[in-house]
Amino acid sequence: MRSTVIDVTRLVDRMLKGRLPTGVDRVSLAYISHFGAQARALVRFGGRWIELGSGDSRRVFDSLLAPNGMSARVLRWCVGRAYALRWQGGAERPLLINTGHSGLDDPGYARRSERRGWKPLFFLHDLIPITHPEYCRAGEAEKHRRRLATMLAAGKGLVVNSRVTRDVLEGYAAQQELMLPPCVVAPLAPAALPPAAPVSPLGQPYFVILGTIEPRKNHLLLLHLWRNLVQQFGTAAPRLLVIGQRGWECENVIDLLERCEPLRGCVSEHSCCSDGELATYLRHACALLFPSFEEGYGMPLVEALATGVPVLASALPVFREIAGDIPEYIDPLDGSAWRRMILDYAAPDSALRSAQLRRMAGYRPPTWPEHFAKVEALMEQVDAAGG
Repeated sequence: MRSTVIDVTRLVDRMLKGRLPTGVDRVSLAYISHFGAQARALVRFGGRWIELGSGDSRRVFDSLLAPNGMSARVLRWCVGRAYALRWQGGAERPLLINTGHSGLDDPGYARRSERRGWKPLFFLHDLIPITHPEYCRAGEAEKHRRRLATMLAAGKGLVVNSRVTRDVLEGYAAQQELMLPPCVVAPLAPAALPPAAPVSPLGQPYFVILGTIEPRKNHLLLLHLWRNLVQQFGTAAPRLLVIGQRGWECENVIDLLERCEPLRGCVSEHSCCSDGELATYLRHACALLFPSFEEGYGMPLVEALATGVPVLASALPVFREIAGDIPEYIDPLDGSAWRRMILDYAAPDSALRSAQLRRMAGYRPPTWPEHFAKVEALMEQVDAAGG
């Protein structure tokens, strides 16, 4: 049986702070669900790497996966006991899984894993902080370069979510004259949402934009467009649901959401949305709007198509990779084209929307068993190489 350690530091930290899971967190939770029964948990705290025993690892994994959130008391008790007892695993050389980029900007991460004889397997979500630093927090580009230095120097295997991410990674590694560890492309599966309510939550046509509010998601384009729609059509304008947590450097978007009078009653923000509510909002929408400037994958697109909802998306290569010719693709800077397409899809007799629904008929989203089959094949390759 393969020995595995899962670094859950990011999940533990975010959930103790009461923060909702992001897309990155949902990937990490899927890995815990798949590998947790035979793995141990690692928590980095106070400069120490705390490896939990099998029993306490189960308790922590179960708490992280619990529908109602993690029990802070259980977590603190398990980590505190491992901290006091200085529990360590046996002499085997386990695989170390880190799916959240957490801690990888510290050069000491590579040294510590090497000293313990662990074989790191990393998940790389994207290189956007390096390729498009203007959409990220100040200093994030250099931080991400350090993460990649750790992945490429210490990683025995890498998992990426798309061929686009892999191609960008290969170009970066060649530019930096660094060797690329064995790498597998494993697309991500959509969340298993509960059944949607049979009745639409709104009494008129509406659209959804789903994701953290941050500059590269291009919320600003839609809010200005919606102000124009309200000015022209008044109460007959379609509605817009903004679903997602507030991120960084999005003050202009927040100002419009909070203080733009024409948008009141027509645009609503939902920062805390249950899976059941999300399923219902998506299922009855005219379309999901996805006007991002850049993405490493695009989980909302996959979730929408899996739910049977049309998508209006930016003309990004990664979207074409994961969705083919199903969505309507629009330049993220072409406000007039977005406006025309939104008005068309809002009409009850929209021929374009009906055509996309027909294209969607054969769509089959990625599954987690398919994802993990590729990951486990990579693990076998790492084991065969002896780390």
